[in-house]
Amino acid sequence: MTEADFAAWAAEWRTPPAPIVPVPALTVINSGGVLRGARVMIGLPGHGWRTGMRGDTMVRQGARSLIPVLAEAEWYRAERERIEVFAALVPVERVWVETISTSAERTATTDGLILVSLDAPTTRVAVPAEALAAQATGQLMGRRLVQTGADGEQRGLRAVTEAHTGPEGTAQVRVTQEHEWYRWAATGQAPATRAVPLADLWVE
Repeated sequence: MTEADFAAWAAEWRTPPAPIVPVPALTVINSGGVLRGARVMIGLPGHGWRTGMRGDTMVRQGARSLIPVLAEAEWYRAERERIEVFAALVPVERVWVETISTSAERTATTDGLILVSLDAPTTRVAVPAEALAAQATGQLMGRRLVQTGADGEQRGLRAVTEAHTGPEGTAQVRVTQEHEWYRWAATGQAPATRAVPLADLWVE
């Protein structure tokens, strides 16, 4: 059994983090949920979806219900510098909220082709970071990660390195908090990072 085969076998016995399930923004609003700061997707059925966005409180213009939406980098800049930034107003029916669902299907596949419906954004199941690290091109740096362990799930992480050998010979990845990841891009100030065992990481 090769090291990659062992990693794939071991991954089958780990509990993956809860998947991200897109929920229509109107459903979230009607159930008392908050959109301000929520990760959102925008798009049109049959056309496509845009991720990496943040939403704000719904506004009304006449008979239209609109959600202010802006790129995550701009949202973090506005929060960091306490300034107002431009947000596109997107019709509420074109906005979905990324929600964490413990009841959704968690089975992931990395070697099979899965075709999806274009009626709505699909559930996004986390993939073991080891599966991407096993590829010759790496693929981890900059990705959104979830760390799992005895304390549960920790989200809001970004990989700042590919997998590498740690001091004790185990594979690890250095990660940072997402707000520091975006501050790094905006200011050039290097973020605080920490090493996490590769086996504890999942790609959202």
